[in-house]
Order: sequence, then C-alpha cells, then structure tokens
Amino acid sequence: MAAARAAADGKNLAEVIKVAEEVRDRVSLIALLDTVRYIYRTGRIPKIAALVGSLLNIKPIFTISSGIPHFMTVVRNRKRGIDQLLKIMRDKVGLNPVHVAVMHAYAPDEGERLKERISSEFNCTELWFTEFSPVMGYACGTGTLGAAFYSEE
Repeated sequence: MAAARAAADGKNLAEVIKVAEEVRDRVSLIALLDTVRYIYRTGRIPKIAALVGSLLNIKPIFTISSGIPHFMTVVRNRKRGIDQLLKIMRDKVGLNPVHVAVMHAYAPDEGERLKERISSEFNCTELWFTEFSPVMGYACGTGTLGAAFYSEE
C-alpha cells in the first residue's frame, strides 16, 4: 500500500521500489499455530517433537524475517497464544501508529475477533483482514492466526 501511495503521489518507479523495500524491511509477522502437526509434515520439526507437542496441546508462536521462520515461544491454549501475540506486537510498536494486516487460515471468525482486539488495543493507521496464502495455510495448518505489521516512526 505504501508503494501504491507513492505511485499515486507521482513518484517515479525507482522511488516507488525504494518505498516498497523500506516498508518491507520494517514489517514483522507473528503467527500462532493451532497445532504442530502441519509443521512436522513440512519437515521443520522432528517426529518426537511433533508427538510431544500434540500430546501437550502445544501451540507454537513464530515470526518470519527475511523469508525464514523463527520460533519464538509456545503456549498451551489459544487464548494465551493470542494474548502473547498481542504482547509481542505491543513490545515492538509501543504506542506508535501501526499498519496491520490480520491473517487467518480457515478461521475467519477467530481472525475477525483478533482484528477487533487489535483495533481496540492499538493505534491503527491501517487495519486489513485477509486469509493466509495457500502455501502458508499448507505449511502452518488450519486455525493459524497471524498479524503482519509495522509502526510509523
């Protein structure tokens, strides 16, 4: 959107690309998975970790930077996971205005509730709601929730 706004403001192609790259480098993505089953299927965790994670109902939280997923923490239930996701987001943006895209994988009602919480708890300049891409849905599984965001500095 920042690149589109730059183009609409009359910036040339090089300037539009520069704006897009600057925003891309500032975006954080945090995702809460509903289960470890799908990340095992993609080969990202060993079988024993998947078995223990499933038995304990572990819900991983991860972030992606430079296209690579990074494990952050785990929680034992969905409510704590959403609370933790929002805490991590709050730690990164503070009280600054924030641009946010809330995403879900086949969980539109839960995604909508996450969007409403973000709207009420953060100073949102933009707030979008969408589905994860098919690749993310496959890799992370049904029920995954996430927020991609960057703050204005």
